[in-house]
Amino acid sequence: MATEIDGARALEPLDRSVRQQTADLVRQSILNFQLKPGQRLIEREFIERLGVSRTTFREALRELAAEGLVTVVAQKGARVSAPSVPEAADLYEVRSALECLAVTWFVQRADDQELRALRNSVKHFKRVASLTNDTLELLRAKAVFYQVLIRGARSNALQQLLEGINARVHALRATSLSQPGRVAQTAAELEAIVAAISERDAVKASELCDLHIRNARRIALMSLQEEEPAEGSEPWS
Repeated sequence: MATEIDGARALEPLDRSVRQQTADLVRQSILNFQLKPGQRLIEREFIERLGVSRTTFREALRELAAEGLVTVVAQKGARVSAPSVPEAADLYEVRSALECLAVTWFVQRADDQELRALRNSVKHFKRVASLTNDTLELLRAKAVFYQVLIRGARSNALQQLLEGINARVHALRATSLSQPGRVAQTAAELEAIVAAISERDAVKASELCDLHIRNARRIALMSLQEEEPAEGSEPWS
C-alpha cells in the first residue's frame, strides 16, 4: 500500500478494504500537511495516482467528510476542511470539555506507572523541542502526552471523541504551536497539569488543562481571523 500521496503506488487489497486504505492514505496526508486546509481534492488526479475506482474514492471522501476532515459541496467537489472562526471556536470549546474530563478521569483511574509515563511524556516533548522547531515533529511529540493521558483515563468512548476533535483542529494546533514562544509556554503548561495530577487534585488539573487549551485557542483564532477571506468572497472559486 502507498504511504504518501505524491508518487503514490496503486493500492492493493490487504486485510482492510481498498476504500479504507484510500481513506487512511488521504487522512494521513491531511494530518501530515501534504494536503493543506482549503486545498481542492481533484478526483481524477487521485484516481490516477492511487489506482482506485471513482466509486471507491468517493466512498473514502464520504468517510472523511463524516470525520470533518473533508468538505464536499455539490457541483464543486471536495476540499480539505478549513473551519471558519466560529466553527474553530466551537471545536476548541468541545476539545476543552473533553480533555478536562480526560484529566479528571486520569486522576481518578490511572495508576502510579501511568503517572510516571505522563511525566516522561512531558520530558519527551521538551527534549524534542530542544532539538527541533519542526511543527509536525512537535505535534507528534505532544501526541505522546495525549496517548498516555487517554490510556490512563480508561474510556474508549472518550478516546474516540477526542481523536475526532483533535483531527479536526490539527492544522489550528500547528498554527498555535508555531508561534514564537508558544512551545516553551506549552511545555510549562503541561508540566503544571502533570504536577496537579501528581497531587491527585482533579479540580486544579482540570482548570490548568482548560487554561492550556484557551491559550492555544486564542492564538489559533487570531491567526485564523487574519487569514479568513473577506466577506462576500467565494472560497470555492
